[in-house]
Amino acid sequence: MQELNNQAQDIEQLKEDILGMMDQVLSQLEKAKTALEESDTNIANEILALEKKVNATDISIVKSCENILALYAPVASDLRFVMAVLNISNQLERIGDHAEGIAEYIIDEEINIKFSKKILEGVRFYEMFEIALSMVSDAIYGFTKEDTEILKWVFGKDKTLNKINKKIPEIISENTKKKPEPLKQNLYLFSIMKKLERVGDLAKNIAEETIFYLDAKIIKHKRAKKYKEFKNPND
Repeated sequence: MQELNNQAQDIEQLKEDILGMMDQVLSQLEKAKTALEESDTNIANEILALEKKVNATDISIVKSCENILALYAPVASDLRFVMAVLNISNQLERIGDHAEGIAEYIIDEEINIKFSKKILEGVRFYEMFEIALSMVSDAIYGFTKEDTEILKWVFGKDKTLNKINKKIPEIISENTKKKPEPLKQNLYLFSIMKKLERVGDLAKNIAEETIFYLDAKIIKHKRAKKYKEFKNPND
C-alpha cells in the first residue's frame, strides 16, 4: 500500500513538473515573437535565461521518469503517462531551442538585423507565429484538461502552417530579386520561418503523445485528411 501511495505521489509531482515546463516554453515562444517584432535584445536575453531553466527541468523530468519506471514498474495508464511525459519533455525542450535560436539572431551583433513590419507581413510572419503559438497552447491545454477534442485541432492548424511555409521560399526569392541588398536579411528570415514550421511539428508531436496516453491510440500514421484545416477568422 505504501509503495502505491509513493508511486501516486511521484506521478503527481511529475505532472506538476511537466506543466511547469510547458509554461516556461510557452513563455519563451511568446517572448520570441515580441523580441523579433521590436528588435528587443533585453527580451531576447530573457529567452536565453529561460532556456537554462527549461534544460534543467528537462533533465529533472527524465530522471524522475527513469526513477518511477525502475522503482514501481507502473502498468496501464500510469505507464502510458510516464512514457508520454518522457517524450513530451523532449518535444518541449526542442521548442525552447527554436525560441532560443530566434533570440540569438536578435542578440548577435554581427547579424544586427531588424525586420520591418512590411517585410514581416509579406511572408505572413504574424499569421504563422500566431498559429504556431496557438498550436503549442492547444497542445498544453489539451494535456492539462485531458481534452482530446482540443488536441485534434492541432493537426488541422498544422496543415495551415505547412501551406504558409511552402510559399515562403518563393516570396523571399521575389524579394531578393527586387532588392538584392537585403539578401542576408532574407536568409535569416527564411531560417526563422522554418523554425516556426518546426515548432508546429513539435506541438503536433505533443498532441499525439497526449492522445496516446489518454486513449491508448497511436494516431501519427493516420491520414491528416481526417482533420479539418484551421481557418483564420480574419480571412
